[in-house]
Amino acid sequence: MALTACGGEETTTTAGSTPSASTAPTSAAASASSAPSPSAAAGATDGTSDKKLCESAKKAGDDMKAQLVAALQSGEPSPAVFKKILTDLEGKMTTLASTGGDSKVATALKQFGVEASKAAAEADPANAADNPAFEKAGADITAACKAAGVSVNF
Repeated sequence: MALTACGGEETTTTAGSTPSASTAPTSAAASASSAPSPSAAAGATDGTSDKKLCESAKKAGDDMKAQLVAALQSGEPSPAVFKKILTDLEGKMTTLASTGGDSKVATALKQFGVEASKAAAEADPANAADNPAFEKAGADITAACKAAGVSVNF
């Protein structure tokens, strides 16, 4: 199942700036010692930097993983539970993408949101999320964020 492939390590970041006043989740800015190259820091041409988008996407992914773990620990989750998890994730990714202009990260977030929405709409969302298009969308986010200096695992 694609959702379980989202595992990764929990990390703690230092307090910093907050993304735009949209409904995007807040994230902490990385320390100056880990700042990316100027082109990666600029990232988006008309919006939030790729680095900030990736930090927020990482938080959204971590939130989704926590929801999934809680659902699995309480027994066999129903399709409605998976639908809610995917719908929440789609909303966060779409909101983030809308703040990122036309960057590779924003484009990858948009596509991931589309795939999450498609899976959520199916009768068996968990099974529907286990497909090559969803996996590619996650890999595209991972690669784009790596280029921006942020390690994520979708």
